[in-house]
Amino acid sequence: MSKLKSNLIVTGIYMVFAVLLIAVIYPIIWVIGTSLNPGNALLVSKMIPDEPTIAHYIDLIRNTDFVLWYKNTIKIAISNAIVSTTLVAATSYAFSRFRFKGRKQGLMTLLILQMFPGFLSVMAIFVLLLQTKLLDTHLGLILIYAGGSISMGTWVMKGHFDTIPKSLEEAAFIDGANNTDVFFKIIFPLSLPAITFVALNSFITPFMDFILPQIVLRSSEKMTLAQGLYNMVANETNSSFTLFAAGAVLVALPITVLYMYFQKYLINGITTGADKG
Repeated sequence: MSKLKSNLIVTGIYMVFAVLLIAVIYPIIWVIGTSLNPGNALLVSKMIPDEPTIAHYIDLIRNTDFVLWYKNTIKIAISNAIVSTTLVAATSYAFSRFRFKGRKQGLMTLLILQMFPGFLSVMAIFVLLLQTKLLDTHLGLILIYAGGSISMGTWVMKGHFDTIPKSLEEAAFIDGANNTDVFFKIIFPLSLPAITFVALNSFITPFMDFILPQIVLRSSEKMTLAQGLYNMVANETNSSFTLFAAGAVLVALPITVLYMYFQKYLINGITTGADKG
């Protein structure tokens, strides 16, 4: 009886995973099929058209500002990854290795900040950027992303730093190394999984976010991919749905490749970061 019950539980788990897999894969196939559809219809009778075409991809690149949007997004993404990872690594190392007044309160504050959705601070961000003359600039958007990544990234990376034995650093200090040498020559190489996790998440954020760019960036030449693709279908009379689908595929492609390439580092970064708080 217990064996039968166990088999039923395993079967139920596999069925749940099968349903989730279909729910994830179906929209992806549908979007790809729509991007290859010869017409402009959003709803198609077949997921994969009988006569697929890449005309929408060519039209998107030649007749829209898609390349400009892509360049803007890549610029913001790379800058955000560098700035965010640097800030998170420095903050995490300080909380992990040094003992100072207000350390516990600081960690608790970062933990509490994760509970509030980002859109609650939209008005404050707008006013702040307006006063600092960073409104409608990529720098302003990068600074917002970098500041917002500190709370979650610090806890992930600090947990990884805590798993590295302090004896390695003590031996380096005996040999005459300073904190900078210890971080870049010992801590950094041993923390590549956590650093890769934070950097990749920071890189992907500008590709997925729409609300902040829509508030911060006003000029058409500074738009990101999310803004540009949205504006193509924002008008009720617009029929650029197949172009939108083609753009969505081109946006998702590099992100998918990056996730697949860094999969091992991402898994290690999540698991080791969760070992200690």
